[in-house]
Amino acid sequence: MRRRRLAIVGSSHGYRLADYLTAAAAMGVDVVVATDAAPPMARIGSNTTVRVDFARPEWSARRIASTRPWPDAIVAIDDAGVVTAAAAAERLDLPHNPVPAVSATRDKALLRTLLARADVPQPRFRIAPAGKAAVAADALGVPVVVKPRRLSAGRGVIRADDRPGAEAAEARIRALLGAIGHDPDEALVVESFVPGPEVSVDGILSGGKLEVLAIMDKPGQTDGPFFEETYLVTPSRLDPDTQRSIISTTEAAVDAVGLREGPIHGELRVPDTGPVVIELAARPIGGLCGRALTFGLLGETLEGVIIRSALGLPRSGSRPSAPAAGVLMVPVPEPGVLVGFERIDAVLATDGITAFEPTVAPGTPVAPLPEGDRYLAFLFATGATAEDVEAALRTGASLLDVRIERDTAAATPSACR
Repeated sequence: MRRRRLAIVGSSHGYRLADYLTAAAAMGVDVVVATDAAPPMARIGSNTTVRVDFARPEWSARRIASTRPWPDAIVAIDDAGVVTAAAAAERLDLPHNPVPAVSATRDKALLRTLLARADVPQPRFRIAPAGKAAVAADALGVPVVVKPRRLSAGRGVIRADDRPGAEAAEARIRALLGAIGHDPDEALVVESFVPGPEVSVDGILSGGKLEVLAIMDKPGQTDGPFFEETYLVTPSRLDPDTQRSIISTTEAAVDAVGLREGPIHGELRVPDTGPVVIELAARPIGGLCGRALTFGLLGETLEGVIIRSALGLPRSGSRPSAPAAGVLMVPVPEPGVLVGFERIDAVLATDGITAFEPTVAPGTPVAPLPEGDRYLAFLFATGATAEDVEAALRTGASLLDVRIERDTAAATPSACR
């Protein structure tokens, strides 16, 4: 029987490629790695590597489509690869999302517009040309959240509580855009601030039908001025009716955008009036957060579930294999150069903690949000209840000692959004 072949499309700077290669190898699946540079690992075995340019998705799609033998499915594992993956799958007549749909998930202004047309609950918003964020804030009423259109993981997202705050937020975002090579004069998105708990929703689409794999609470989510993520815990402790409403709102957002196939990741806030969509992405949960999720009696990884779904292979089940699980994304506390971590042994000895995974090497310049774009490490836990998991993660966080050599001029170097 011919071995199945999968194309994985994603940035060489992401955290996830090794996990996908490990899952594919365990299934006997051959892999085509389509990435923008040499993957950050010593080798990728017998897998084929195709160099692509995510700024040129059609050109990149042709390169992927020219590989032989052709892949049986194509999966994008991060934001950078979603448009290229959709274009390549379209060329090969494989199940895929429409290119305009995945493009909308990469542009907050377009996403907001499509959701508004379909009356999907979301924050009230304005698209603000250069110099007009304060005008948009006046129209919406403060507090507002000012965002760049095309950055992710909370980067450049700033809450403003008054008109001067909106002007300052715009200036700071435009300075960041210029510093990283984006157009500093591009339109920004200004949204009304939505209070309430925040959740993430992860699932898989097949023919437009959404299978929800996990709803994760964010007990450490802040209300600004910046929106750093820290804790993610599942199962959600929200009541069943609210969870059903979260799922139906996510389904409405998926339909409004036009997504049809593959993994999705949503971010929703839940005020008293009901869930509203904050973000929607056509890829799995980011960073290493997916390692907190395992499924079926055999504890299959999220990557394994995604690969099996893409290739139409049998699965051992979609029910979580642990009663409760969670992850802490260790944030950057201040700008500077990472020296390292201390007291890791004490962290790992904490009841419920299962793993600690650093993702930034000592000697690397780091910066917190809103300019920064990475977390220092990921801390994982399991337990009998979500409360147990959260308590374990908080205890582990209290024991971990992050050492940073402070340097306010440190360069910004990449989150589970």
